[in-house]
Amino acid sequence: MLQLLYSTGLRVTELVTLAVGSCNLTSCFIRVLGKGEKERLIPFGVPAKEAIVTYLDSSRPLILKGRRSNTLFVTNRGKGMTRLRFWQIIKEAARAAGIAEEVSPHSLRHSFATHLLSHGADLRSVQMMLGHSDITTTQIYTHVDEGRLKSIHKKFHPRG
Repeated sequence: MLQLLYSTGLRVTELVTLAVGSCNLTSCFIRVLGKGEKERLIPFGVPAKEAIVTYLDSSRPLILKGRRSNTLFVTNRGKGMTRLRFWQIIKEAARAAGIAEEVSPHSLRHSFATHLLSHGADLRSVQMMLGHSDITTTQIYTHVDEGRLKSIHKKFHPRG
């Protein structure tokens, strides 16, 4: 779940309501129904694909114990994961990793967007992946550090 959340920038509600069939493991795209019932396709990488395959092949069957569920991520009762339970999982993972700062599911969404932008992704593509209807919402993630500004100036300005 954590790998998929970071790889796609999903909102928690989008993550916990995913259907099993929403992940195309061949093309590495996930179909998400976001805010306002807007559907979008989001790519995910090999680490997320491997985590999903492991979960589907090993963990999920053990959790379900023969029960059926259309929801991708399930609890040990065979029901769909709740937002609250996912928050608990995030907190447990942060604690296990020795992270003392406050971590939330939105932290991973924020990291997803920030990392894409800091590695050269265009703002419009990030907006589409995040499911923002307004580009100004996406611009919140465009923090540029001073070192990067200096590097860009030096590389692209004739007198840099």
